[in-house]
Amino acid sequence: MDYILKKYLPRVDFESYEDFKANYIVNVPDNFNFGFDVVDDWARVEPNKRALVWCNEPDSEVYEEYEFSFTDIMKRSNQMCNYFLSLGLKKGDRVMLIMKRRYEYWMTVTALHKLGIVVIPASFQLTEKDLIYRINAANVKMIVCAPDRDIIGHVENSLEQCPGLLYKALITGEKVDKQQMTATKKPTGIAIDQVREGWINYCKEYLAHSDVYERPIGTDADVMANDLMTLYFTSGTTGMPKMVQHVQSYPLGHIVTAKYWQCVEENGLHLTVSDSGWAKFSWGKIYGQWLSGSAVLGYDMVKFDAHKLLDVMSHFKITTFCAPATMYRFMIKEDIESYDFSFLHHCCMAGEPLNPEVFNQWERITGHMLYEGFGQTESPVLLANFKWITPKPGSTGKPTPAFDIMLRNSNDKDCEIGEEGEIVIRDAAHKRLTGLTIGYAEYDNSGLFAGGNYHTGDNAWFDEDGYYWFIGRVDDVIKCSGYRIGPFEVESAIMTHPSVLECAVTAAPDPVRGQVVKATIVLTKGYEPSEELKTEIKNHVKKATAPYKYPRIIDFVTELPKTTSGKIKRNVLRQNC
Repeated sequence: MDYILKKYLPRVDFESYEDFKANYIVNVPDNFNFGFDVVDDWARVEPNKRALVWCNEPDSEVYEEYEFSFTDIMKRSNQMCNYFLSLGLKKGDRVMLIMKRRYEYWMTVTALHKLGIVVIPASFQLTEKDLIYRINAANVKMIVCAPDRDIIGHVENSLEQCPGLLYKALITGEKVDKQQMTATKKPTGIAIDQVREGWINYCKEYLAHSDVYERPIGTDADVMANDLMTLYFTSGTTGMPKMVQHVQSYPLGHIVTAKYWQCVEENGLHLTVSDSGWAKFSWGKIYGQWLSGSAVLGYDMVKFDAHKLLDVMSHFKITTFCAPATMYRFMIKEDIESYDFSFLHHCCMAGEPLNPEVFNQWERITGHMLYEGFGQTESPVLLANFKWITPKPGSTGKPTPAFDIMLRNSNDKDCEIGEEGEIVIRDAAHKRLTGLTIGYAEYDNSGLFAGGNYHTGDNAWFDEDGYYWFIGRVDDVIKCSGYRIGPFEVESAIMTHPSVLECAVTAAPDPVRGQVVKATIVLTKGYEPSEELKTEIKNHVKKATAPYKYPRIIDFVTELPKTTSGKIKRNVLRQNC
């Protein structure tokens, strides 16, 4: 048990959070490489160990369901290594992946990590403008895309303004010799010889190469732990998106995320709901999970549907689960009491704060508490309700032992109990902290590491028991008539009204008060928008929390703008004010 983890952790098991906080240590070898040291090592010691279970939507015209062992991932990634090398790509080059949740993503990133080629995950929602900026800013040489008409069109419309882009490849169907795979169900494919004109047939090309690739130890091509591994573009809510840099040791930072917060189990099956274009994919669908020996479920859904997701969870009998709060909100409004959750052992959520009402309803229906966590694209989990902690509804838990986390107030002093402050990692500028970004590429990082500390830009407070309570982005705090109002506390109050399915609170400009609280609300079935209902919700909030926090503006909408991972796009709501 814990074969891989024991190579990097002097201690794997802890008796309490206090023991965990005091004694957790991760050792990083100078030449750590996730592809060789995790994927290939599992394939060596347990050749048939399950790594990936994959399916598309249950009601797809052609339903597909496959299972891959670590040996399968090793062999496929080796074929991809040899293919990328045949193109002349090398360590340090950049490749962008717009692959949605295709199973080839797991194999492709494993190959790119082995080669030291920098991976740039991208959302399929990007348009030509987005792509042009990202391809040129990151000096992308190759792009690999899922077979999606919109993605293909946006890439093609970007080409004239991206002279450095040398190759564009498209995923196709496959024809695979079943004797070469240990998976119980294998992709057979139907269209390997069909590809759009001007595009590389990705599957046909890599499958033509050898599935043996030897690690180039001691050569210039060998990849070291401090070499650049991944670039993630931020959401760009305060200007052009920044490039978040992570080095090859980054996966080891997610041991805490997967093993001690998500509580993944060796030989279990974990599902985190996320598209591959977002950092949440790294959090929950590959690194810490495979390090811990858990298989992951790749559910290639077109759009979130609560019933379909519940059906998939039940069909595959997942053992651990993580999703944004928004998805839990929708699931508890459906008929989930008819589902058997005996296969499920642990549930957690991140991406946005969890309203206590959702926490209580999910526990009542499923018997499972929700273990909230907090982190960023720039980091692994920073605060969490770890396995030894009994969650308090609405709290994001306690600090990870991997970093020295504190709260700093507006005077740059350590906060006292109950005092609002920014979540900060102490002395981050002077240490190479495993899992934390080394900074933004081609950007002035003096603010990010001001005073030698890493600044998250997120506010919270902690109580007498050491639990942290998330307030919101520093820029999201609403300043109304001298009051400072955190959006999350208002959302939590609104969510307790029976008419509200989900909501988002933002600041709206006001000539007298500077800013006022605005609530954008999606109603549950059976309720219709009206002025009377607005008044009722306002009065409800005045009773549920301090009266000055009530929303002076309420908009009813049919849906909230979200990322493909289900996170509410609050910047879009602010722009609409």
